[in-house]
Amino acid sequence: MNEPGSRTAPAARAGAGIAFGVDIGGTKVLGVALDAGDRLVGEARVATPQSAAESSGPPGGREHHNGEVGADVADAVAQVVAELGSLPVASGSGVGPPVGVGVPGMLDRHGVLIFSPNLQGAAGADFMGLLTTRLPEGSLVVENDANCAALAESVLGAAKGADHVLLVTLGTGIGGGVVAGGRVLVGACGFAGEIGHMVVDPSGPPCPCGRRGCWERYASGGGLGRLAREAAYAGRLHEVLALAGGDPEMVRGEHVTRAALDGEPGALGVMGELGWWVAVGLANLAAVLDPSRIVLGGGLVEAGEILLEPTRKAFSELVEGTAARPSIEIVPAALGERAGAVGAALAARAGGLWYPVC
Repeated sequence: MNEPGSRTAPAARAGAGIAFGVDIGGTKVLGVALDAGDRLVGEARVATPQSAAESSGPPGGREHHNGEVGADVADAVAQVVAELGSLPVASGSGVGPPVGVGVPGMLDRHGVLIFSPNLQGAAGADFMGLLTTRLPEGSLVVENDANCAALAESVLGAAKGADHVLLVTLGTGIGGGVVAGGRVLVGACGFAGEIGHMVVDPSGPPCPCGRRGCWERYASGGGLGRLAREAAYAGRLHEVLALAGGDPEMVRGEHVTRAALDGEPGALGVMGELGWWVAVGLANLAAVLDPSRIVLGGGLVEAGEILLEPTRKAFSELVEGTAARPSIEIVPAALGERAGAVGAALAARAGGLWYPVC
């Protein structure tokens, strides 16, 4: 059963059937409908309200401002659910399908967003309360988005069949989810899995979370851009610089990826450096969590083996006891951008993440 204070609306646990999952991202709110066989039968998306990514400003008006922004985001979720509900496959009784919503950041067990570096404007919003008044009657769960993605990859994706899994999403920042003993690990307050904000260099560059040298400053899409600009200023990225119009400040991660896929040596070198930074964090996490499989998702993984190969090589050199311990698989995620929404739908059907993933 759900633990006291868990992020599940007061409603009976839903049985098998259609379930909706919604993933709140920095740029879009993506929803999916899953049928009883966990097949994707519908999809809808809207833009995330721009105010959600903005800082809430001075403390005096923060609570009121964030309540308004949270309401805007909840309205976007409701719009996606309404579009999913209009699909022929979702029609039926007056009670809506169970709905799961994945929210980025530190979400407490009551569904309140405590802190979110990439959704700063909505910090403090009570998403459970906001969504309960906006969605059709039925069961509702509100969970961390990366935890939902970990659930999806464990049940239907690249980690299927593994009981001890680390999911790492390498996008603009770094998200993470942990499956331990077949269950998604949520922690005492619901904040487990904020792995992107593990500090790897206390004197490193500032992070939106307020600290310096977080792992995501080195091993994310933003980190790739920073590494690339440094290499461009050093004169090592001629092709990448041309793609950026000749201005080192305009060099972005996608320029490096494109040049690396074309075989440009300098770009391949930067991808190797990125892979090393990814491996540093993975080795630290492996020492704590001892996963049997590590799943890498997010936009950076679309680069394929030009990132995965140097990451695996560096990881094998950095992880504790590499010559004696069983090898840890590092594999690409299977569900792409839909992982969070799919996991949210699975969580909705199960009644929350407090249930086993298998």
